[in-house]
Amino acid sequence: MRSVLKFVVDTANRFLAHDSWAIASHIALSALTSLFPFLIVVTALAGFFGSEELAKETAKLLFLAWPTEVADPIANEVSRVLTERNHGLLTLGTLAAFYFASSGVESLRIGLNRAYGGIEKRPWYVLRFQSILYILAAAVVMLLFAFLVVLGPLIWSIILRYVPTLEPFTREVTLLSYGVTGTVVVGALIVAHRLLPAQPLPLHRLAPGILLTLTLWLAGGIGFGAYLHSFSGNYVSTYAGLATAMIALVFLYTIAAIFLLGGEVNAMLAEIMERRRKLIRERRARGAARQLS
Repeated sequence: MRSVLKFVVDTANRFLAHDSWAIASHIALSALTSLFPFLIVVTALAGFFGSEELAKETAKLLFLAWPTEVADPIANEVSRVLTERNHGLLTLGTLAAFYFASSGVESLRIGLNRAYGGIEKRPWYVLRFQSILYILAAAVVMLLFAFLVVLGPLIWSIILRYVPTLEPFTREVTLLSYGVTGTVVVGALIVAHRLLPAQPLPLHRLAPGILLTLTLWLAGGIGFGAYLHSFSGNYVSTYAGLATAMIALVFLYTIAAIFLLGGEVNAMLAEIMERRRKLIRERRARGAARQLS
């Protein structure tokens, strides 16, 4: 019990020593300002497939894991962006959207480098280009998942036509959309922890922090949604017309802090394992020295 308490205290101190609250606010603001550029990129890519429906389904997937009280107001504005017919927005504007959307990735990189103690030696333009590639990859993956969501009901109806006995499983098939979202989130966390930091941990050591992140995100989302359901008037009375933006910002701030905490947990566990290995090596060295003497 004492060792668990010591681990919690040491991790909390590490979290504070790395200015994680301040970095979380940077990530939250970057994520909020990167959201619409990312959706512009998604809309531009969907245009190549000739389907606006794909972009709309991608937005639905993006907000599926958010509390309804947070997602609904932003979703209304997103709908306006996705139905915009300005072709300049989807050509020259898309190039700028790639750059601004990649700022969200860069903020995650800064936070993870702090957590894992990595010293960034790669040139800034290499990092920015890498972040832009991640944005492009994320947009493509989201569109592919959205394509499956759009095509899924049609495929299921064809299956039922030939195998009607499967109809009782329709509800379970519908719930697969949540599984799709979960898959995207887990994959994104693995990519972030493994590829963004200057000195990443091996893949098998990322599991504790990622599991903690997912658990706290779920609990935090439920708790934040319940709080807004009961006390949303507090934000309206305090921030007036900015209430929607502030609610989203506070939610993203909470999500970012949990994300950084997951990195700190992984780094702390890695330090403990390294100290144990060092102690074992020292004991073996002393034992070998005694045998020689």
